[in-house]
Amino acid sequence: MAAPTGEESAEKPGEDLSSPSSTNSPDTDMVSENSGELHDCVVDFLKTEVGNDVKSLRKVGDMLEKMREENKQLEEQVMMISSSVPLKVSAALSAAEEARCSVENLLQRERELSSTLQQHLQEAQPWMDRLGQTLGHVDTIERHLKYLQCLQHIEELSALVQQCLMTNSVWEAIRAVDSMAALDAQLQQSGCSHLKAFLSETLVFWHKIIKDRLASDFEEVLTLLQWPFISPPTQSLAPPANSQEISSQLELLATQLLALQTSDDLISQRASASHAGAPAGQPLTLSPPLCLPIQIMLLPLSKRFRYHFTGNRQTNSLSKPEWYLTQVLMWMGNSSAFMDEKIQPILDRAGANINARVELCRGLLSLVQEKVASDAPRLLYDDSLFCHLVEEVLQFEKELRSSQLYPAALPGLLHLLVEDATLQKWLTVEKKMAVEKVDAILSAEGAWSSQYRDISDVDELKAPDCAETFMTLLLVITERYRSLPCPRAQLKFLELQRELIDDFRIRLTQVMKEESRCPLGARYCAILNAANYISTVLGDWGDNVFFLQLQQMAVSLGEEQVLGALGLMEVGRLASLEDSLFEGLLALLDRLRGDMMGRLLDAVMREIREKAKPYCQDRWLSLPSLCDQSIMSLSSSACPMMLCVRDRLLYLHQVLSLPLFQLAWQGLAERLDSFLYQEVILSNHFNEGGAAQLQFDMTRNLFPLFGHYCKRPENFFKHVKEACVILCLNVGSALLLRDLLRESEEERRGGGVEVNPSPQSALNELGVFRLAPCDVLILLNLRASWPGQ
Repeated sequence: MAAPTGEESAEKPGEDLSSPSSTNSPDTDMVSENSGELHDCVVDFLKTEVGNDVKSLRKVGDMLEKMREENKQLEEQVMMISSSVPLKVSAALSAAEEARCSVENLLQRERELSSTLQQHLQEAQPWMDRLGQTLGHVDTIERHLKYLQCLQHIEELSALVQQCLMTNSVWEAIRAVDSMAALDAQLQQSGCSHLKAFLSETLVFWHKIIKDRLASDFEEVLTLLQWPFISPPTQSLAPPANSQEISSQLELLATQLLALQTSDDLISQRASASHAGAPAGQPLTLSPPLCLPIQIMLLPLSKRFRYHFTGNRQTNSLSKPEWYLTQVLMWMGNSSAFMDEKIQPILDRAGANINARVELCRGLLSLVQEKVASDAPRLLYDDSLFCHLVEEVLQFEKELRSSQLYPAALPGLLHLLVEDATLQKWLTVEKKMAVEKVDAILSAEGAWSSQYRDISDVDELKAPDCAETFMTLLLVITERYRSLPCPRAQLKFLELQRELIDDFRIRLTQVMKEESRCPLGARYCAILNAANYISTVLGDWGDNVFFLQLQQMAVSLGEEQVLGALGLMEVGRLASLEDSLFEGLLALLDRLRGDMMGRLLDAVMREIREKAKPYCQDRWLSLPSLCDQSIMSLSSSACPMMLCVRDRLLYLHQVLSLPLFQLAWQGLAERLDSFLYQEVILSNHFNEGGAAQLQFDMTRNLFPLFGHYCKRPENFFKHVKEACVILCLNVGSALLLRDLLRESEEERRGGGVEVNPSPQSALNELGVFRLAPCDVLILLNLRASWPGQ
C-alpha cells in the first residue's frame, strides 16, 4: 500500500489517520492476525514523528522520501538472496551424489575383502587345528612340570625341616613349616587332591614333631617355675640361682611356639571343618583358637579338671556345680600374677596382640562351657537342681566379669542358658517359683503391714510388706536376666514380669472386694497403698535405661509377645519413648486405685453426712445478728461433723501414703464442698445472723482443718466460700447486685443489649469466680434481710 503524498495530507488536515482503509484486499485477509499490531505500530510512529502540531505536516514529504530509499534497499537485498539460493542447492546436490558413489565403492570393497577373508580362514583351519593340539600338549606338559616342581618343592621343604631338626636349628625348621603352610593355603583352590593330601600330611607330620619337641621343653621350664598354681602362689625368700637362664629359656620357647601359630591355626581349622558334626553336648566355639603357649600351659589344668569333674568321681556331682565353677575361678585368680609378670611381657616383645590373662581364662572357660553344656540337659526334669545350676552360673558370670576382668565382648556361660530348651525351662521354673513366693507373701501374717511404719521419714509410700517383697522379687528376676546376651530372651523374661504383675493386681482386686465392706479398715488402705506403690515403681522402671533399651529392641524386632495387639499409633508412641512397656499395667493399676479411692471417700462422706444432719436442719433464718452476740463461736450442731472430719483426716494421714493422702483430702474437700453447698446453703434461708454464723463455721473451723495440709484451704471450697460472700453482703450491695443480675437476665431473654457493667465482672470484683450469675441470683433470693420484709 502506497503512502499518501504531502499534497493529499495537506488538503485533509482533520482526517483521522488511525482509521482503516475502506477497502480490504485478499492479501490483507491472509495477514489479518497481524493487522492489529501493524496498525498500532503505524499509529505510534506517526504520533512520534508528527505529533499533534498541524504545522509539522510539512515533514511528511521528507518522511516519504526516506521510506522510498529504505524500500529500495530492501528490494535489492531480496533480489541478491534469491539469486544466490539456487547455486547453494546445486552445490549440495552435487556433494550428495559424490558421497553416494563413494559409499557404493566402499561397500563393493568390503564384499571383496570379506570373500577373501573367508577363503583364507578355510585354508588356515587345518593349520589352526594342528596348532591347537600342539598347544594343548604344551599346556599338559607345563601343568605336569608345575606339579612336579610343586612336589619337588614340598620334598625340599620336608628335607630342610629334617636337616634343621637334626642340627637343632629350630628357627629354620619353623620357617620351612611356615612356607609349607603358605603353600598349603595357596593350593586350597586346586583340583589336585592327591597333591593337597600329600602336602597336608607332610605339614601335619613335621608340625607335630616340632610342636611336641617345643612343648616338651616348654613344660619342663614351666615345671621349674612351679606351674600350674593350684593353690595361691607363695613368694620364696630368694629366687633360684639360674632364674635368669630359666626366664630366657621360657621366652625363647614361647616365641618359637608363637612362630608356629600360623601352621597350627591352619591345622586346627581343617580339623574343626572335618569334625563339624560334633556331639550335641559340646558347645560350638566361634572364637579364634588359643595361642600355642597358652594351650600348653592349660594341659595340666585340663587334666585335673577332667579327672575331678568327669566320670564316676565323687566330685562330679550334678547337685554341686559350684565345685567346678569355684575351682576354675580359683585357678584364674592364682595364675593371674604369673601371667601378668612372666607371660605378658614375652607376648608384648614378640609383637603378639594377646592378653595373657584373658587367653588363659578363655581356655579354662572352654572346659566349663563343655561341662555346663553336658549337664544342663540332664537337669531339665529336676527343678531344684536346675535352679541351683542357673544361680551358680549367674554368680560365676558375675565373678568372671568383675574379679577376673573378662571382656564383655567374649562369650561366657550365659549363651548356654538361652538355648531353646534351657531357656524355656528357666522361664517355667521362674514363673512357678514366683507364683509360689507370691502365695507365701500374701498368706504371711504381716503381709499388709509396713516394716517401716515406725520410721516416718522412710515410710512415705507406706507400702505393705507383701507389695514391697513382690517388687523385690521382680527386681531379683531383672538382675538375673539383665546380662543375658540375647535380646529376645530378655524380652521373654520381661513378658513374664508383666504377667506376674498383672496376676498380683488381680489378687489385690480379689482381696479388695473382700474388704470393700469396710473401706476404712487398715487392710483396705494397705491394698490401696500396695497398688500405688507398684504403680510408682513401674513408672520409675519406665524411665530406666535398661527397660528403655528393651523397649526399643521390642519395637525393632517386632516382638509380638511383648507388643501384643498394639496398633500402629501405640507402637509409634513406644518407638518415640512417649509410652513405656508398662503403660497397659499402669492404666489398670490407676483404675484400681481410682475405684478404691472413690469407695474410701464415699465411706467417709457417709459418716460426715450422718453427723451433719443436725447442722443441715439448723434454724438459719432465726439466728441472732452480730450486734446481739458478744463473741462468735462454732455452732453446736456443727461440732459432730467437724470432729468427724478432723478424725478421718488424721486417720487417713496415718494409714495412706503421702501421694494417696494428697488425693484423699483434696477429693474429700471437693465432696464436702458440694455437700455443704447443696444440703446446707441451697436448702435453707438465711438472715443476717445465720449468714454470719455460716461464714464463721466455715472460715474459722472447717477450712483450718484442711489448713494443716495446704496453705490456702479455702481454694478447695470455692462454692461454700463464694456462697458465704454473697450471703454476707451488706443490704445495699446485695440490692444493686440483684438488680443488675435481674436486668441482665431480662435482657438475655429479650435478646437486648448486654448491660454494662457485665454481671460476671461485677461478681469478679466481689471475689466470686466459680458461681454463675444464675446461681448467685438463687443465693440472693435465700437472704431474708431485705428492706420492707
